[in-house]
This record gives sequence, C-alpha cells and structure tokens, in this order.
Amino acid sequence: MPDVLVLVDHDGEHVYKSTYELLAAARRLGDPAAVVVGTPGTAGRFKESLARHGATSVYAAESGEAGEFLATPTVDALELAVRDASPAAVLVCATTDGREAAGRLAARLDAGLLIDAVDLDSSGVVTQIVFGGSYTVRSEVTHGTPVLALRPGAVEPEEHPVTAVERTLALPSVDPAASARITARRTGLAGDRPALNEATVVVSGGRGVGGAQGFEVVEELADALGGAVGASRAAVDAGYYPHQFQVGQTGKSVSPQLYIALGISGAIQHLAGMQTSKTIVAVNKDPEAPIFGLADCGVVGDLFAVAPQLTEGVAARRAVR
Repeated sequence: MPDVLVLVDHDGEHVYKSTYELLAAARRLGDPAAVVVGTPGTAGRFKESLARHGATSVYAAESGEAGEFLATPTVDALELAVRDASPAAVLVCATTDGREAAGRLAARLDAGLLIDAVDLDSSGVVTQIVFGGSYTVRSEVTHGTPVLALRPGAVEPEEHPVTAVERTLALPSVDPAASARITARRTGLAGDRPALNEATVVVSGGRGVGGAQGFEVVEELADALGGAVGASRAAVDAGYYPHQFQVGQTGKSVSPQLYIALGISGAIQHLAGMQTSKTIVAVNKDPEAPIFGLADCGVVGDLFAVAPQLTEGVAARRAVR
C-alpha cells in the first residue's frame, strides 16, 4: 500500500490528539507515515506512541532552527518527505498553523489542496463544510499529490499497534530573509481543562451569559463534565471571555462528542465552528433561537437555572459511581 504522510502536531513534549485522528484517517488510504518536525530528539520521544496508533514510518525532520521560524521548516520537511515517499496524500490538522503549512506545501508541489475536511473515504474523497456552514460538499483532488487539512475531532483516533521504521530528513538551512523568525514566546492562559480542539466535551457561553461573571456557570458545568470552555464571538467581542476560547468561523473549529451551548443564539458564524459535533445540547430563553434548529436536545429556559441543575446532576451521578 502507498504511504500517506501525516504531519505530527505537538508541543515538543506531547503529541496532540488530533495527530492520532489523522493517523486513523490515513489508514483509509494506505500506510500512515508520521512526519515529526522539531529540535533534535523530538521524533525519538514520539516514535512509540505514533507506532501504537498505526504509523509504519516516522520521518525525523530535526534541527536547531525548527523551533525558531514559522511554517518554513515544516513545509521544507513535508516537501522532502513527499519527494522521498511519493505518498498517496498528505494529511495535516486544520489549525491555523496546519492550514498555512498545507497551503504553502500545495503551492510548492503544484498540487490540489482541500481544507477544513470533516470526513475522508477510502477513495480520497473528502467531505467539507463550506460557505460558513451553509453547505456540505464532497470534493476530490484531481491534480498532483492531494494535500488535505482535516478538522480536529472529525475522525475518532484508534490504536493500531505496528512497528515503525525511523527515517531521517535533512532539513535545509532557513533563509531568514524569506522566513518569519519567532522572536519571543508568551504563555497563554492554562489550567486543568483540556484544550478546545482536544476536548471530547465543550461547554460554550454566549451573549446570554450576561457578563464575565456569568461564565462561572459555564466553567462549573465544563469542570463537572471534564470538558473545555468555549465562547461565541459575541461573548468574546463583549469582553466576557478571552479570544483564545472563541468557537466559530473566525475562532476555533471543534467537533467534540458533546457540545453544550449556553445562551448562544446560533449565528451562522458560530455554527460553522461547531456544527460537526456529535451531540449538541442548547439552552436558550428564546424558543425561536436558530441554535435549536441544529441541536439534538434543546431546553427553552434560563441558563442560570438550567446549567446549575445539570452540574449538580452530573456531580451526583459521578458520586454514585
């Protein structure tokens, strides 16, 4: 079977769940081959976990410059891997960094590019949500090596243990004049909650939360469920919650197993970022809110009465267990 290249998304110490999702998707097309871009020693730390999830090959693209420049080392590594493996496709995670790398790689290879895919079949046809979530389409690359960016959460990760062969890619020196150098790093807000695009449960608040203090009920329900906290653009623009937690067309796209929307009306901008969630629960005082047209379960009521009851119910069930 042909190789299918998968760009490994990581923080230097841990592989993100989205990478395991890509490996599962890659097995539909051929033998997954993971491409690790990082400083020396990174690939060695990840090889075992990547092999456990089906990577038959691990390409180590390591250099001291890998963490000093935006995108360029990643694109260089993927291009080298494509030249070496002649893969059936290249899969990346449809994050901001992933989409940039995918676009630049497709331009270098003169190849077709499909982004924000939510499914992939064995023939290479992808399902996409387009035009702000208004349409679902099926697309296929017909020119060159397909470069495909899959939305986090679109495919369930599966363990598929194999023996991985490590291969080395010699990264070229980066031309500083043609690349963006990282001059400083700032640690974002962190805590015990999972990242938005890693979480299996997301609880989001909207304008109906009423203010920053109102997000306490959102956080309490998310913590009870072991999930992440999200926010609509309206809530973020109003200063209720930090921008990094925005879910939507201009924020992050998520596809958790459970998405709970509290006080979110359901503007197209927001739906575009969460409508592929497996189960959607909405709580809103307005029975005509558009979110109810998408929700699997809807509650017409005051979120400040409903959400605490949900939190108490979840806590009680956990205590019984």
